[in-house]
Amino acid sequence: MHPEPEQRTAARRLAMDLLARREHSRLELARKLASRGFAPALVEIVLDDLREDGLQCDERFAASFVNSRVGQGKGPLKVLAELRERGLDETHARQALDDSGADWHALARAALGKRFGAEGPADFKARARRMRFLAQRGFSREQAHRAVEENCKVTRSGAGEEL
Repeated sequence: MHPEPEQRTAARRLAMDLLARREHSRLELARKLASRGFAPALVEIVLDDLREDGLQCDERFAASFVNSRVGQGKGPLKVLAELRERGLDETHARQALDDSGADWHALARAALGKRFGAEGPADFKARARRMRFLAQRGFSREQAHRAVEENCKVTRSGAGEEL
């Protein structure tokens, strides 16, 4: 099947307009082009052309996406899930997380401090609330536990009280 040249040009132009705004995964572009009525076969041809021309790259998208989510204070589990939703396979998604150089522990502490301040949890209920908050942000149980524990130590050493 050979698509009409004007259809191919229109699909490519739309995809390039989308890529000019931000990086997109192949799956995101495929969904957006399909939603605009372009045939699946045409979409695949256009996406292959864009990849060959270096205009669309899932690895570049993943790096940009991880950087964006790190800036939002999201944890690695949430970022990994969002990358999978956008069509990246497990290997490439994990590689993007590893390549980001993010200090997930420091991000968990920062998110905790931003949401709850420097004051540590007063009781078990407050501690559980902080753990749930970090879990919802996508931090592992270990990362959340460590961040909450350090928050408790700061409170103990600053106020001289024990939990």
